[in-house]
Amino acid sequence: MGFLARLAAGAITLFARFITAVRAVWDGIEPVPRQRIYFANHVSHGDFILLWAVLPPRMREQTRPVAGADYWLKSPIRRFIGRDVFNAVLIDRDRKTRADDPIKQMADALDGGASLIIFPEGTRNETDKPLLPFKSGVYHLATARPDIDLVPVWIDNLNRVMPKGEFVPVPLICTVTFGAPLRVEPAETKDAFVRRARAALLSISDAEESTA
Repeated sequence: MGFLARLAAGAITLFARFITAVRAVWDGIEPVPRQRIYFANHVSHGDFILLWAVLPPRMREQTRPVAGADYWLKSPIRRFIGRDVFNAVLIDRDRKTRADDPIKQMADALDGGASLIIFPEGTRNETDKPLLPFKSGVYHLATARPDIDLVPVWIDNLNRVMPKGEFVPVPLICTVTFGAPLRVEPAETKDAFVRRARAALLSISDAEESTA
């Protein structure tokens, strides 16, 4: 990471922590520098920033968010943040123009030693439902690299910090809760694993609501 990118990363982390008073809750897993795939709910473009910001520095350095190339390459500043600051794995979401296989891109990043942040819903959830249906990519990635833990992560309150259509963040306490890891079980089908992964994430959401 270059000097400007490192400076920007520090500034973004401090800003995210200041505006959200975010705290990490490690429930069922420890914050140790081990390679992982973090999969989270998705309500805002700031989701991966908040998750990334609460990781301990050593873990943060090795963790790459997976994000849409159409959004993060749209302007020079977004390109700098997405590619240079966060070293994101940028995926072309348009199947007609896509030149690279997204699963291979993510697997290559894992093979390079990185941990990943992914959003199995595939797009931001702008509905009243807690989660959209999961795409099958989470299963294909899990089976492509079966020895890497998948960790469910629930991001709470960020959609109220940055409401749709607003440009000024509303200060509000956020939590990022890390749940117990899971892997694909022998002979487990795609549909069964996707249901289990989604249920694991929802269970964290339910636990957060019960303690609120």
